[in-house]
Amino acid sequence: MGISFKEVSHLYPTSKRKVFTVALDNINLNINEKDEFVALVGKTGSGKSTLMEHMNALLLPSSGTVDIMGSIITPKKNKNPKLKDVRKKVGFVFQFPEYQLFEETVLKDIMFAGKNFGMKEEEAKTKALETARLLKIDDDLLKKSPFNLSGGQMRKVAIAGILAYNPDILLLDEPTRGLDPKTADEIMDLFYEIHKTTHKTIILISHDMDLVYKYATRVVVLNSSKIVYDGDKVNLFSSPIYEENHLSKPEVLKMIDYLNETQEYSLNYNIFNEQELLEQVVKHHE
Repeated sequence: MGISFKEVSHLYPTSKRKVFTVALDNINLNINEKDEFVALVGKTGSGKSTLMEHMNALLLPSSGTVDIMGSIITPKKNKNPKLKDVRKKVGFVFQFPEYQLFEETVLKDIMFAGKNFGMKEEEAKTKALETARLLKIDDDLLKKSPFNLSGGQMRKVAIAGILAYNPDILLLDEPTRGLDPKTADEIMDLFYEIHKTTHKTIILISHDMDLVYKYATRVVVLNSSKIVYDGDKVNLFSSPIYEENHLSKPEVLKMIDYLNETQEYSLNYNIFNEQELLEQVVKHHE
């Protein structure tokens, strides 16, 4: 199963009668239920967030259909399946998920989604405690108000609330935005570990091409509401497509270019972070 778009378009109304803004234009896209780490990239206004919001039926298509884990979403509200069941399978980590916090304690906030999706109190509490430990949320924080935490702690609590009910697919909309580098690395390393150990598909929106190049295995590029590239990240940054779509080149690739051009190295682009590059440099000098 997974998520499948068939000729999906989405129009937003404007202040003028019968005039619409096209956010998605005839999108066809298939993402597997397991073992994918997909990055949605493109300049602001290209359609990334709108596309992601269709992936757990936060938005309905204006035309076409979206198959979400076997549930067919159409433009007709009254003919769609129960959306709560769809959203239980596809968890959405919003750009600033801490804005969703509202319970009186951190523990209750982490438990909330699980209870909302049918878990009993004890099960929701057990899952919440397990997830808190996974995210290194200290026990002494669990009784505190989420509004008394730092920004990084609030982000972890909000993410824990999604992970605790164990959705099949995770949607991440700029999950590291506004975080300090250390916390951002911790969170992305955690998502990557979840992806590798549970085989969950993760779909990520990011403007950070270093992050995309390090973690994603497949990149979907949007421009002017259309998909203009869908494939391997090495091929993307080896072609003019990334520049044509206003994407920056990952820093590790800039370093590879420099070493190849000025130091007579012969490195390829199958190096995805600075640590891997350092290892290749050491090998070169052995």
